[in-house]
Amino acid sequence: MINKNLVIIGGGPAGLAAAKSAYDEGERDILILERDDALGGILNQCIHNGFGLHTFKEELTGPEYAKRYIDEVQKRGIKYKLSTTVLKVGNDKVVTAVNEYDGLLKIQAKAIIFACGCRERPRGGINVAGSRCAGIFSAGTAQKLINIDGYMPGKEVVILGSGDIGLIMARRMTFEGAKVKAVVELMPYSSGLNRNIVQCIKDFDIPLLFSHTVVDIKGDGRVSGVVIAKVDDKLQPIMETAEEIPCDTLLLSIGLIPQSELAVGAGVAINPVTSGAVVDENMMTSVDGVFECGNVLHVHDLVDFVSKESEEAGKSAAKYIKNNIINRDYVEIVGAGGVRYVVPQKLSKTCEMDKLQLKMRVGSVFKNVRLCIDVDGEEIYSKKKQIVTPGEMESIILSRELIEKAIAGKTLTVALKGE
Repeated sequence: MINKNLVIIGGGPAGLAAAKSAYDEGERDILILERDDALGGILNQCIHNGFGLHTFKEELTGPEYAKRYIDEVQKRGIKYKLSTTVLKVGNDKVVTAVNEYDGLLKIQAKAIIFACGCRERPRGGINVAGSRCAGIFSAGTAQKLINIDGYMPGKEVVILGSGDIGLIMARRMTFEGAKVKAVVELMPYSSGLNRNIVQCIKDFDIPLLFSHTVVDIKGDGRVSGVVIAKVDDKLQPIMETAEEIPCDTLLLSIGLIPQSELAVGAGVAINPVTSGAVVDENMMTSVDGVFECGNVLHVHDLVDFVSKESEEAGKSAAKYIKNNIINRDYVEIVGAGGVRYVVPQKLSKTCEMDKLQLKMRVGSVFKNVRLCIDVDGEEIYSKKKQIVTPGEMESIILSRELIEKAIAGKTLTVALKGE
């Protein structure tokens, strides 16, 4: 059994930021466990720019952004193990992992940070009918094939789903000489950032079809075409509108799922909306000394936001190891009136922060509304919003004055209200 003060599971942007922050808070006994053969996580295959504007005040590619944090981790001498898969985490904070060099590892930690990221929803998650032929890829897999492995997935492409990865891959496939026939979106709005719609779709005249879906996949051996159809207000296909688009490749950008299996095994309470952990303002889960941050907690728009959140988790974990402070008296934080979820979901009655950021997503497109906070039914905050969309994460900064009002109550509700 190896003893470590802090074990961080995941060496992507969240894990790296958490490790750096914990070190800077005074914790030295840190170990990062990463299943890939390099630090950096998903950023290593994201060779497009647009990263780092908030964190570094300059535009970087994904690998450049990751390198900044890798350098900081290595400069501090923080230890990490690559090609190491974590098999299990117990609620006693024993981490079981395996790699080629050490064999089976058992690590007793004083604190654990889950920074495992998320995975793409597969074809089986949406039950698209049709042939099980070659040429069907998740958008992230296609991105890795092109940017890391040097393989071209196909030449005539349809993309199902308008998440950010799908939008970016529409542009990437176009750059590589493919013809993107259409991006097909089930909802009447995109789940991606508006800047990606403009820069990746409109700038290249790629058709973006809202309120459409793929109802059949044609092909014997290889995809030869997909059948798309409009959907009604209940998201059911209107088969009379069906039309076939010839193509040799279908990319799926149909959502991301936090990789919470290890957290569930550790006894961590999971939010059914985010599929990530229920956390307090310190990013601590329902298990004392176990923290969660980044896309395993909830799916973020920008990696800059992942880094900021993860730095808070790292700082909190270091403080926990030093002081072992446990709080069990919380104000519940909930979303209502169009707000799908809020992170964090709990606020300690003993919270001493000068400010706290609440992050949230809405369930549809709303125009000319107020984003409000109520404490036990009394409104304490209101901000006018011309438009809010599911693709853009909203946030509210609570001042110390608002925190004081919140911890005096039992329930803090974030909701959309009419003007």
